[in-house]
Amino acid sequence: MPISDTIRSGLLGACLVAFGGCLATSAAALDVQSSAAAAPVVAGTKTVGDAFRSGMKDYNEGNKTGALKALEYAAGQGHAMARWKLGRMHADGDGVPVDRLKAFEQFSRIANDFADESPDSPNARFVANAFVALGSFYLDGIRDTYVKANPGRAREVFAYAASYFGDPDAQYNVARLSLEGVGGPKDVKQAVRWFNLAAEKGHVQSQAMLGHLLFNGAAGMRQRARGLMWLSLAKESCEPTRDAWIMQLHEEAMEAAADTDRLAATSYLQQHAKNRQ
Repeated sequence: MPISDTIRSGLLGACLVAFGGCLATSAAALDVQSSAAAAPVVAGTKTVGDAFRSGMKDYNEGNKTGALKALEYAAGQGHAMARWKLGRMHADGDGVPVDRLKAFEQFSRIANDFADESPDSPNARFVANAFVALGSFYLDGIRDTYVKANPGRAREVFAYAASYFGDPDAQYNVARLSLEGVGGPKDVKQAVRWFNLAAEKGHVQSQAMLGHLLFNGAAGMRQRARGLMWLSLAKESCEPTRDAWIMQLHEEAMEAAADTDRLAATSYLQQHAKNRQ
């Protein structure tokens, strides 16, 4: 089933909303040496953890220069959360110029050093988010760098975070690539499965896509009432301006639904709310 431009823009806009064996990045990324490793110990700190906490304190107080110094030191010593924060700062131009390659390299180091991190550890969500960020970079590539568009690698990276860490953003990205046949075979049933896993965790974009697919009978899975339920949940939680495509999908489904579908969807919503209590 083709996806409209409205839905497509929503899918692409959700990639970097912010968060076996080792998945290697390119050899060039692995050869990059962090200048932070040679940075002096931040004044007033005793451990790498102290440097990270000092950096986050400065960051939260608006002192991005002080934050950068402390975080670079901690990241150079292998601190996962410091690497992640630096990656996000460089990706977003937060206190530093936008530098997607520097962001990629920070996230690459996390992926290579912490791929086997326990999914229950405090670092897990940062590691999983780093994989999601890497997948997004691989999907489009980084212009004028050695990071070339590689949809197949992107799909592998998303799949690792989706399966091992159970990350809903990764599950959403695997689903959308499976739905469109990007980086691998098109598999609508697998897409529905991944959307469902993320939707159950409250991932709004996945709820909307799952609802849309079920309502319209993708791959013979026509469940209009359940589809309307998921679309209604997504509508309740989305941000109308950013997620206008979700509002549109919900409106279209409500107009097309029969009264019996709406009544059944209301019943499903009530049961869903009870199950969450």
